[in-house]
Amino acid sequence: MAVWNLGAAAVLAAVMLWAGAAPAWAQRNPYIGYIFPAGGKQGAMFQAVLSGQYLDGITNAVVTGGGVEGVVVEHIKPLNGRQLTLLRDRLRNMQQGLATTPKTNPVVSFVSEFNTNVIERLDRAALEKEMNEIRRKLANPKNQRPPNPQLAEDVALRISIAPDAAPGRRELRVRTAAGLSNPVTFYVGELPEHLEVEPKANPTELGATVSLPVVINGQILPGDVDRYRFKGRRGERLVLHVQARQLIPYVADAVPGWFQATVALYDSRGKELQYADDYRFHPDPVLYYELPADGEYVIEIKDAIYRGREDFVYRITAGAVPFITSLYPLGGPVGQTTKVALKGWNLTQTTLEVTPDAPGIQWLRLKGDKLESPPVPFAADTLPEMEETEPNNALRTAPGVTLPAIINGRIQSPGDVDVFAFEGRAGETVVAEIMARRLNSPLDAQLRITDAQGRQVAFNDDHEDKATGLNTHHADSYLMLTLPASGRFFVHVSDTQNQGGPEHAYRLRLSAPRPDFELRVVPASLNVRAGGSVPVTVHALRKDGFTNEIKVALKEAPKGFVLSGGRVPAGTNLARLNLTAPALETNALISLVLEGRASIGGREVTRLAVPAEDMMQAFYYRHLVPAQEWLMAVMGRAPARAAAPARAANPSPKK
Repeated sequence: MAVWNLGAAAVLAAVMLWAGAAPAWAQRNPYIGYIFPAGGKQGAMFQAVLSGQYLDGITNAVVTGGGVEGVVVEHIKPLNGRQLTLLRDRLRNMQQGLATTPKTNPVVSFVSEFNTNVIERLDRAALEKEMNEIRRKLANPKNQRPPNPQLAEDVALRISIAPDAAPGRRELRVRTAAGLSNPVTFYVGELPEHLEVEPKANPTELGATVSLPVVINGQILPGDVDRYRFKGRRGERLVLHVQARQLIPYVADAVPGWFQATVALYDSRGKELQYADDYRFHPDPVLYYELPADGEYVIEIKDAIYRGREDFVYRITAGAVPFITSLYPLGGPVGQTTKVALKGWNLTQTTLEVTPDAPGIQWLRLKGDKLESPPVPFAADTLPEMEETEPNNALRTAPGVTLPAIINGRIQSPGDVDVFAFEGRAGETVVAEIMARRLNSPLDAQLRITDAQGRQVAFNDDHEDKATGLNTHHADSYLMLTLPASGRFFVHVSDTQNQGGPEHAYRLRLSAPRPDFELRVVPASLNVRAGGSVPVTVHALRKDGFTNEIKVALKEAPKGFVLSGGRVPAGTNLARLNLTAPALETNALISLVLEGRASIGGREVTRLAVPAEDMMQAFYYRHLVPAQEWLMAVMGRAPARAAAPARAANPSPKK
């Protein structure tokens, strides 16, 4: 008999050969479903698990912002029937060899699973190590038909975060033989982090003890309820800020299309003190509560309808941490200082002075004792601004507004209606637009325009803004009206559900149309062979009736990159283009920028395209979710396939 000494690596290589794996050039784009934990503390090194599909040849993780590295420890794919049979045969043969070899013999002989005429020999330590490795692979539940094929493959990553890495939201991709994956959210934090351990020995246990402030990382698996204990002090203003949907915005094959987390706080006797299943219109809950006494408390998190799956990943920031619940006004004029009043928990100040230098949304944060508050949006504009004055809930008390203007106001109480008057001419086009929900206000706005006799001439409740890809209830109102006559008109602002309160703030724009556009470019990760082309889709988000053609082009792209068909035709909302890479392979990732140019009112306007992912929610709805970078991987040319043998045009007849 021949004697072989194959190691585990050789066996696994043979197993992969039997699998008939497709070559790298034939694979689909790599995909990440989730990463757990979805963040870590500055200066930390830890192991994370990433699940997805088409991850063959994975080499490393790529994280935006710098200071974070991800090294691949292991890639685990589900085994097919042939692979499982080979490993089971090898394990059985090893067990038989171990049972028949005297314990005094340091080398164990056993029959090869490939050929009964071949005997393999391994020392006991190596044999037992390989047996344990085989058992681990066979125990992988994904070897059976996985319930979620898009999460079929697992990758262990060793994440290293530099001590000076900037805190905040990042995006993580992985690089494989087939290129870059889609981006997923990853946070760099400043607080200590706790990692949940699964499976639990007792599902009803109160869970691990944590010390506040802390970030708790966990997963809600099928039938799961997670609990954590902590010691609290009387008067401590506790905030539990859950991030779940913020980590994975949309799940294609689950209803409502995300992990609907709930969080509850219990005292040491099991009495529920506070519960939250959302935060206003955000699915991710925020719970704030002033602790009544010193003692032990329990945090509980679960899915609202008791679902569970491995991509139901969460982060809970827990402690007396700063959290802004509302601000007023919601915006201010460019180039001028606006004094903003803040409300919230554990804030070190109640006002903030903001001086925007450009129109658009900027994000405000407030530094607390331990860390910054989560960011809140603040809108800046170039139009004149004013603030509402009460009473203004009837035609006779409606203040006059000179157009154009932005009015900062609040629906102060349930049933409140704010009314504003303006003078208009017949045939004049006027836009009335509310920004509230897009600025984190709970207001579900409703707009109504009446004439001087009180007759309604226009009405709107909800208006979809595709630029806000995380909104699923577009509750801000919008009207573009051609005035039917000259005279005095009245704009009525109210809440559709008759809610109200100091936090129900809004910005009302009254102006002539301001035609404009935004661009989204999909996908956010591109993979192309050297000299090859890849399709991209450009979405035009048109505003205030803008219909002109938009020319799109790469901005300051490296030499050799060519974008063909670079325009969004007039009156259309998307264009499918081709991006060609130079015929030179590179290991470096290419950061690309796309810009659009259009003529608006006789002047050329330039807008940068925001990279985005076209994500599906709950089997049907689609959303453009913005990404931080537009990245491309340029790989080597695909290997040439062997030519098929030539066939005679007129084969000779058989003799």
